[in-house]
Amino acid sequence: MNSRMQRWRLAPAAMVAAGSLLLAGCGGPDPNDPNASGGANQSQPSDGVVDIYGPITGTEATLLEESWAEWSEKNDIKIRYTGDKNFESQLGIRVQGGDTPDLAIYPQPGLLQATVSSGKVQKLPEGAQQEVSANWSEDWQAYGQVDGVQYGAPLMASVKGYIWYSPSNFEKWGVEVPKTWDEMEQLGKTIAEKTGKPSWCAGFASGEASGWPGTDWIEDAVLRQAGPEVYDKWVNGEVKFTDAEIAAAFDSVGNILLDDTLVNAGYGGVKSINATAFGDIGAKVADGSCPLTHQASFLEGFILDSTNADGKKPTVAPDGDVWAFVTPPASADDAAAVTGGGEFVAAFSTDEDTAKVQQFLASAEWANNRVKLGGVISANSGLDPANASSDLLRSAVELLQNPETTFRFDGSDLMPKSVGSDSFWKGIVDWVDGDSTESVLKTIQAGYDS
Repeated sequence: MNSRMQRWRLAPAAMVAAGSLLLAGCGGPDPNDPNASGGANQSQPSDGVVDIYGPITGTEATLLEESWAEWSEKNDIKIRYTGDKNFESQLGIRVQGGDTPDLAIYPQPGLLQATVSSGKVQKLPEGAQQEVSANWSEDWQAYGQVDGVQYGAPLMASVKGYIWYSPSNFEKWGVEVPKTWDEMEQLGKTIAEKTGKPSWCAGFASGEASGWPGTDWIEDAVLRQAGPEVYDKWVNGEVKFTDAEIAAAFDSVGNILLDDTLVNAGYGGVKSINATAFGDIGAKVADGSCPLTHQASFLEGFILDSTNADGKKPTVAPDGDVWAFVTPPASADDAAAVTGGGEFVAAFSTDEDTAKVQQFLASAEWANNRVKLGGVISANSGLDPANASSDLLRSAVELLQNPETTFRFDGSDLMPKSVGSDSFWKGIVDWVDGDSTESVLKTIQAGYDS
């Protein structure tokens, strides 16, 4: 788990803590006036310095600073970035205490919405709004809005739901990349029959966050099988976990994950899923002992840190040791649908320099600068896919830029903490351990009453 992925998965718990501080410590804007939060955006005097606070640390923070260095010098604006692994909880404390940065980088729409309720977040200035409108889809714009007002400008992105496999093994077994979910289920059965071993591997162990890889499975199934409208209602709590559409998604995922003849390749049976660290799967994919696994694009890093069957560094490419395809739709005629995550930049200051930096970070120029440096992607429509640092990331950019692609933010990250990072995560663990789907769904839904 790299630093960003760890942040995305652990953030909901901290998000609510931060949101509670925000709501408890501040009176908040008039709930009947969507433009009240942040006031009228009247410009404040500039001092030539813009402070940015965010959860990005380590090497990624260094690359972030490099991405704006030339622009900063050219525009005579000093950008000071502070990365904090405890960003989600500390932001609430800083807002409550009046110690707000000029700009903050949010890893989740829900945390941004919680902060907006403090009345201290500024709505997007005109220049940044123009960049967001020009470079980002309506879906991405909406994730940075509260009550229809744009507060956050999208920054970077991730794509989840990749199925990792060995192209050479597929050729040896005489199988092809499936075009539908049903074909994917059959693919696993065919590989198991041909090899006499399980075809899928999975690892849900992640400390206090154990279970989250399973929620990604369910989210992919709901989006593809029930459709985006049901997915949105489910995330918003209008469709319950106990409703038929969600139960059907669990059944579809269970056809794979709960079948001892299909999992857990390289580790044991179904019960070993919860005992297997999610990141360890990369090594099994790299050496070929795991024919199929479901995981986000970040798994590429774990694979590249391992060795292939010959003891060498593996290659990730269409004709390499490992490649990946996106979890297929329910029907071959359906457009591509993916889940993922991303960051949003929002302002607490209204000075002109802050507005200029926020506008730059929403631009295609910045997106290309950062992606060229490697390891990340963006859904900015002005990003040149050729600038992505790997074949896989390039394919992810193209997928996000395709106007036919339906994108939805990770569902558990948008649900209330008592569900998304609590009863949902725990319910997945119990489900894999043998609890019935019916009882697990009731337990997860009960999280809404917590």
